[in-house]
Amino acid sequence: MEFRKEKTVASRLAATLLGALLLAIPLWAAPAAGAPSYRQGTVQDLTSGKVSGSEVNDGATLLWLGIPYAEPPVGALRWKAPQPLAASSGSFDATKGGALCPQLQAGKLVGSEDCLTLDIYRPNSPETGLPVLVYIHGGNNQGGTSQELDARHLAVTVNAVVVSVNYRLGLLGFNGLPALRTGSAEENSGNFSLLDISQSLKWIKANIDAFGGDGGNITVSGFSAGGRDVMAMLISPIFKGQFQKAISISGGMTIADRQASAKLTARALAPLVVADKVKADEDEAYQWLLTSSPDVGGYLRGLAADRLAGLMTNAGIRMTVFPHLFSDGAVLPKDGFATANYNSVPLIMLTSSKEFSLFARSDPEFAVLKDDELMDDAAKLRAYAFANDYGSKLYELFNAQESAEAMFASYKAPLYTLRIGWGGNPAIVGERMAKVYGSFHGVWIPFVTSATSGFSASFPAAFDNSGARDLSDKLGRYLGNFLRTGDPNGEGLVAWKPWVSATSGPTQLVVDADAEKAIIEMTEERTRYDDVLAEMEADGSIPEADKRHLIERVLNGRWFSRRLDLHFGNGSLWIMIE
Repeated sequence: MEFRKEKTVASRLAATLLGALLLAIPLWAAPAAGAPSYRQGTVQDLTSGKVSGSEVNDGATLLWLGIPYAEPPVGALRWKAPQPLAASSGSFDATKGGALCPQLQAGKLVGSEDCLTLDIYRPNSPETGLPVLVYIHGGNNQGGTSQELDARHLAVTVNAVVVSVNYRLGLLGFNGLPALRTGSAEENSGNFSLLDISQSLKWIKANIDAFGGDGGNITVSGFSAGGRDVMAMLISPIFKGQFQKAISISGGMTIADRQASAKLTARALAPLVVADKVKADEDEAYQWLLTSSPDVGGYLRGLAADRLAGLMTNAGIRMTVFPHLFSDGAVLPKDGFATANYNSVPLIMLTSSKEFSLFARSDPEFAVLKDDELMDDAAKLRAYAFANDYGSKLYELFNAQESAEAMFASYKAPLYTLRIGWGGNPAIVGERMAKVYGSFHGVWIPFVTSATSGFSASFPAAFDNSGARDLSDKLGRYLGNFLRTGDPNGEGLVAWKPWVSATSGPTQLVVDADAEKAIIEMTEERTRYDDVLAEMEADGSIPEADKRHLIERVLNGRWFSRRLDLHFGNGSLWIMIE
């Protein structure tokens, strides 16, 4: 990154075309009259300089990687709102990916705090005014990368500009300790990741014209933690007017109390304080960390990023282990999703029918066995099926229907929900995928990217058939229509109806495929949480003691588990985040 070398650690993008007067205009500012606009090619002029990308996808897609959208949040800027980039007189090589934000990956601590970057994909065409799809990656808000979504094919399929964003993670992204509350109300919220995403949208609004995008037609989307972040953006006053549509994939409504969460954060940090000989024991360290002493803030800002990134990493979609998305009253309202003040835009909420399979499979209860060992052990497979089936029913309910029902009275824009049921037919996907994983968390990715990566790369043949390709085509057409108009419907597609009531009428579009073609149906089906609990109680597929063990050790404390834990007497898990 040439321009980062030129001015301190991080910052400046060149203003070569508009002359010296524009050197004072930061990247986030709105383009001036006559500012550079898109012309087909890998080199583009922004309001403050040049950016050089590459051709990919056999020349069909233009790609720019690792473009910074804010100053690095390091030193005095750690746990502060992201600062707009200062102007620069250099140019930026966007042919290489940006740094990972600090995180634990494959058992190793990796990444750099200088990570507030984004990637941009668009068709290699002269067309301008394209809709903009902004993607927020998953990873429990503790891990992941903007390159989770390889959008080189998607950008062409939906004829849009796709922007994927990196943001601060873990305790660097969410930290509500009192000693850090020394800034603005937004900074004092502790929701630094959301502040990063907001800043990225400001940058996109100001600069996307240079990539042929329409800054007045932005759809925010996210998967898993990113989906939950999108849901949080719908209730956050700082995001008002920043986007026109939204897509939450495996998201749902999660929120935590900042004051109670600070106690869990302090407990996680206490061993570091003792190891550094600041306090004699963990109880003393814990009490100290919960004070507003400037010494606490100084100590925290002096900690190496990798020591922070290594904490609370065993969350496994448990807010009770790593609380975040704090209902602080500034970035997120005190009443959370009970608010009547939504940023109401057309919204799609997508889920899969076996959302919990990867989490059940990776739980210590089952992770000790290889897939073939699990499939050969009849008793263990029945136990796994119990955890996977009921966990998936509750997770699916949490991701879409429950949110739609809760939002409906106050939400002033169309709500669409979708379930992917594909993945359970062994004749198409094989015995291993059908029995163990099914329509897993993230199964949607190959359908919109036309590439298997990550976990889906374990089953490349499962996606290589006419039915899967037809389903991919249909989903791409729904998505393209939604990006343009806020309505996913179009010629040749099964009508996808929005919710018309919280209690009756259309609910989910259910998509599946056989070996030859997509199978799509609009339903009015509804699942009730209490019915799932009753079904669990009546289930005799495994011994009662094993059932209780799985409920208390595998299904407990997850995003979707609060009512389950309360019902089965395990509600103490939730005390710390209420």
